[in-house]
Amino acid sequence: MTQYLDFEKPIKLIEEQIDQLSANAESAGAAAMSIQLTRLKQNAERLLVEIYSKLDPWQKTQVARHQERPHFKDYVAALVTEFVELSGDRKYAEDAAVVGGLGRFLGRPCVIMGHEKGRTTAERLKHNFGMARPEGYRKAIRLMDMADRFGLPVVSLVDTAGAYPGLGAEERGGAEAIARSTERCLSLGVPMVSVIVGEGGSGGAIAIAAANTVLMLEHAVYSVISPESGASILFRDAGRAKDVALAMKITADSCLDFKVIDGIIKEPVGGAHRAPEQAVAAVGAAVAKALDDFDGMDGDALRRQRRQRFMAIGRIAETGAPAR
Repeated sequence: MTQYLDFEKPIKLIEEQIDQLSANAESAGAAAMSIQLTRLKQNAERLLVEIYSKLDPWQKTQVARHQERPHFKDYVAALVTEFVELSGDRKYAEDAAVVGGLGRFLGRPCVIMGHEKGRTTAERLKHNFGMARPEGYRKAIRLMDMADRFGLPVVSLVDTAGAYPGLGAEERGGAEAIARSTERCLSLGVPMVSVIVGEGGSGGAIAIAAANTVLMLEHAVYSVISPESGASILFRDAGRAKDVALAMKITADSCLDFKVIDGIIKEPVGGAHRAPEQAVAAVGAAVAKALDDFDGMDGDALRRQRRQRFMAIGRIAETGAPAR
């Protein structure tokens, strides 16, 4: 059953009418209902396009969090063959919030890793809702070390509200693990491509997204802090998350303007959750093209390109507009 967001209620009403008419058509005869069904479907499609063309940052945050959006394991199942998952950080424990391993991404040998939130209650608890502990980022470092050793490109898919902020994570060096993982991304001598496929929250996101090319799905969000946490800090009221989201420039368009990302991957009309297979295919094509762009570049050139890319983030021209 489709889960509708608050701003999708007008679409829900029309689609419920379509379902009811479709059911009645089976008993009353399809010809009697076909004209009305066609009209309703056209109205639903038009309304969907209209609503999704005018989403504000808070609405995009809701879309980015939609439970039916493709998750890391969906991308792996569709785009990666011969996938071998590697577990553990070889220091303390396994962290299922970050999943990664070796495989062939559309035929190209690579290391692929990313956040996994899970869908069922059991899966969400297992993956800690995609919020990684230090072990998750130390596992990511281990995977990147392996990629460097064997000359394999790295693909990372980001979808997290942020790193897990619990006491145990702090005791085991969460901030240090995030910093080391970010550093390892920047020092890689192989190409790295990252995609923000849902939420890109804080250091928990950038720890596996300091890449040569960073892409973002159209309705994903990328921010220094989640809107709820920002509202709690600024206003001591998480209920003002919408106000913070509107002010933080967290959408793909804003991130592209400030050179935080390099490109936007279009989503199907109505968001990736309405046509997951189409969204997954679009991500696969964009990543493959980005990797092709780095063919033939040596390690020094890749590190230099990555450094220049991140040094350019947020530079403001004298006019006050983002430098291009």
